[in-house]
Amino acid sequence: MEVSNITTVTEFVLLRLSNNPQIQAVLFVLFLVIYLLTLIGNLLMMLVIRADSHLHTPMYFFLSHLSFLDAFYSSIIVPNLLENLLSKWKTISFLQCFTQISLVLFSGATEACLLSVMAYDRFQAVCHPLLYMVAMDRKVCTGLVGASWAVGIGTSLVNTLLLAQEHFCGPNVIRSVSCELPPVLLLTCSDPYVSTVSILTTMVVLGLGTFFLLLCSYTRIIMTALRIKSATGQSKIFSTCSAHFLVVTIFYVSGVCRYVTPLSDSALEQVLSLQYSVVTPLLNPFIYSLKNQEVKAALRRMLTRKPRLTF
Repeated sequence: MEVSNITTVTEFVLLRLSNNPQIQAVLFVLFLVIYLLTLIGNLLMMLVIRADSHLHTPMYFFLSHLSFLDAFYSSIIVPNLLENLLSKWKTISFLQCFTQISLVLFSGATEACLLSVMAYDRFQAVCHPLLYMVAMDRKVCTGLVGASWAVGIGTSLVNTLLLAQEHFCGPNVIRSVSCELPPVLLLTCSDPYVSTVSILTTMVVLGLGTFFLLLCSYTRIIMTALRIKSATGQSKIFSTCSAHFLVVTIFYVSGVCRYVTPLSDSALEQVLSLQYSVVTPLLNPFIYSLKNQEVKAALRRMLTRKPRLTF
């Protein structure tokens, strides 16, 4: 296969997690269980939010989109990882690799924007409770989600198309368990200046931009909470925001450790890559369900609801 009539690499070789067949079998079972739990957890979260009218609020509207993104992101990475664990040759075609890069960029950029939107939603709920339903009506919520998806699509298209213009002539061994832009960029034979500037600009603008919005929202939330003299009121505010804050922390710490630190073939980098790609999408639904009384109550109502018989 050729891209721009100069590409000679037709496939890439992914990093092996282990050369021991027994360890590979154990890893296959482990990642399969994690993947199934990720799908079940996120899809169940979406189902509970849709089925229970008590959760038809802006906060849970955003959460349902976050759950979809987590299930989607896991489905980009894990099935290919499972396939490679069972196959003798850990290869991925040029087209499959670039498709995976594009989808990873899309889901990561969209989730970063969506987490900022969710922080803004909490800011409105805590700091302007009387105007909350006016400020966060359905039209605004739909627009914020649509903007998040648009940013994700634009980020994905720009960076993937620029990378596709590069010349890949070998080597073709990717120092990662999946196709990701930074390690693939190291394999170019041409000058990757434009692609490098593009991805760095994306990381600075999108990463720092969304982080700034998160920081501003939580600063105002904390200031509002500290002005409340009631311990019960403060506890309610912090419990409402704690789940989202934990998810944001995991997302940003994992992303920084994975994409900002220098690339190497170390075991630590493989662990960070797997944690970011496999484990993080699993944690979010459990964090929100375990730390949120409304979700637990809705789940109990759904499980105890008697089916209606119609004739």
